[in-house]
Amino acid sequence: MRIGARGRSVAILVGLLLVAITPLVALPAVRCEVFGIGCPEPVKAAHADPARTRERQPISPIEAATGGAYVALGDSYSSGLGAEATAADHNPLARCQRTSKAYYHQVAKAYPFKATAFWACSGATTRTVQTGKSGEPSQLTRIDANTTLITISVGGNDVGFSKILAGCVVKLPWSKSCSEQGGDVAQRMAELRTTLPDLYRKIAEKAPKARLIVMGYPRAFSETDGAGGDNISVADQQWLNARHRELNELIRQTVAEADQRVAATGGAGSVEFVDAYSAFAGHEVGSPDPYMNGLAVSVSQLAAEPRSFHPTVRGHEALARLFTDQIRKGPGRPLNQFY
Repeated sequence: MRIGARGRSVAILVGLLLVAITPLVALPAVRCEVFGIGCPEPVKAAHADPARTRERQPISPIEAATGGAYVALGDSYSSGLGAEATAADHNPLARCQRTSKAYYHQVAKAYPFKATAFWACSGATTRTVQTGKSGEPSQLTRIDANTTLITISVGGNDVGFSKILAGCVVKLPWSKSCSEQGGDVAQRMAELRTTLPDLYRKIAEKAPKARLIVMGYPRAFSETDGAGGDNISVADQQWLNARHRELNELIRQTVAEADQRVAATGGAGSVEFVDAYSAFAGHEVGSPDPYMNGLAVSVSQLAAEPRSFHPTVRGHEALARLFTDQIRKGPGRPLNQFY
């Protein structure tokens, strides 16, 4: 069959149309581009959920501390013995000797805690913090799951520092000299090495979200110049400073180990150390502006009065600054608490 010129022209035209139309039909991308037909739904860009993102952010040290209640526990260095400023502070019936100028009051005002409570008791040991003292129940009953900050000083009475000082400053013919007490001190230090970790663990069980801030003890005497009077030789003062340093190092080590355990097990709280050993540098006993009370002797009892070698009002102001700074700084690791 012959196809004329006109037929060939038609055939060519049809072929060209097929070449032009086929991609539009067969290829969705081309069809979408030319006619806007069959285009896939646009894929929305994935955005992080702000709430979910925030949940993954650890809370700040201050937020962790102020999320609940602040409770002050411990011994006379926390109760404020020696920092008396009012008639009530001298009340002989107040056997725990909590005073109006103890560091607790300044710490409680420094941050917006949900609640605050003051239960430190003069003479407390690692045992009586747990069992109660001076007619009061266990200090551990004062904390719970809503407690988010605890400050404490404890260990000095376990080692027997009040008796050690008595042996140094009230040198009666039948008393031991200062340095001869070293053996007894070492034995009590060894016992404290086991009782402190147990106390930290029990506190964490009662208040699992709490930041527990443990204070070391400030030295009473200058490292370079001996204090005049007080019936303590410069050599005795240096010996006493060395025992304070040993106690602080023991507390520091037990705190570090306790915090490592909390972090390793994913605990929400922390255990932190405040180094107060040099907190009174330049203001030791015998200085023009002491932050530590000197020796006061009860003549009737031939013994040092309890307030001897305890922080003054100015001393507690210095201790409060250490605590407020530590609250802001935190434990030096991320807390296992999140938004």
